[in-house]
Amino acid sequence: MEAVRQYNVHESRILEQAATGEKMVISRSGEPVAKIVPLRTRVKRTERGSLQGQIHIRKDFDDLPDGLADAFGML
Repeated sequence: MEAVRQYNVHESRILEQAATGEKMVISRSGEPVAKIVPLRTRVKRTERGSLQGQIHIRKDFDDLPDGLADAFGML
């Protein structure tokens, strides 16, 4: 996958709107040429248990399917 070019902009009303979650289409002579969408912000987890209730691990999580351990020479 080719790297995307990144440009720094000091001040822009469009970027301020994107930062608040607004999506926009940029047009030239009435023809859409680009779409601006807000990037997801990083989740700041500061303490243990911040994902409590959002992740569910099944009781059989550690159980291997029949034959899998043998296939990897684990028996």
